[in-house]
Amino acid sequence: MTPRYNQSWHTFRALLLLLTTLTVTACAFSGLQDGFSRAIMNQPDPETVREALPTFLVATDAMIEAKPESIDRLSTGADLYSAFTGLFRHEPERARILAERARSYGERAFCLAAHVDCDLTTINTQQFSSLLATFDKDEVPVLLSYATGWLTWANVNNGDWSAVAGLPKIQQVLERIVILQEDFHYGTAHVYLGILKTLRPPSLGGKPAEALAHFERALELSGGRNLSARTDYAEHYARLVYDRELHDRLLGEVMEMPTEAPGLTLLNSLAKRRAKELLASAEDYF
Repeated sequence: MTPRYNQSWHTFRALLLLLTTLTVTACAFSGLQDGFSRAIMNQPDPETVREALPTFLVATDAMIEAKPESIDRLSTGADLYSAFTGLFRHEPERARILAERARSYGERAFCLAAHVDCDLTTINTQQFSSLLATFDKDEVPVLLSYATGWLTWANVNNGDWSAVAGLPKIQQVLERIVILQEDFHYGTAHVYLGILKTLRPPSLGGKPAEALAHFERALELSGGRNLSARTDYAEHYARLVYDRELHDRLLGEVMEMPTEAPGLTLLNSLAKRRAKELLASAEDYF
């Protein structure tokens, strides 16, 4: 048997094993999905997740392809792709590809949960408000996955006018979450609302006082475990109002606090990285 034949045979066996694994996984996905997602979000080393990224993405896409009408699978896909995008914030082109998938999965889950065949880019504000009114507390995870996927996409496409035009709808989604279950996933909806209300300075319609209230509420709801809340608080609010003391205090707390927290460990690791970058650039900014 020639070396080339050996290589082809081993490649074929590897592909067969992959297909078999995916088939078995698809059959048991309802139980595996939660564990798969938790394993990623509880991983303390972003580089480990980054190196395993191709496997994660293939498995995620395969599970959704096997059951494209599953709201749970689509929501999980949106969450995972959003988290993966954060690993490539310094690689814009790759981040855009991942973010587009996060937005797509989140939108599909939203439309399925709303029981409509919708194109969210063409729905007017009144129609969108009517759709949101149909969501109850049990569907808060779908709403947050949709908002997270969309905001992830908007963050890496900030020069796209449609990203700006869609912000009012996402604000409505987040406000609906706050009404239904404000403490869901450590008060993440409050963090996002805080960010949205600091995108513009006060002279152009920004609302820093409201943003401050949202960030403080997020810290209260998370019990301090969501480090991203502090990092975003510093980056989006403290920098907007040029409060160096608050900025450095929040980021110093991020660096000192434990990374591990259920469902937040990966994001907390990324928050620590961002906090370090913000502290390093503080002298130039302020």
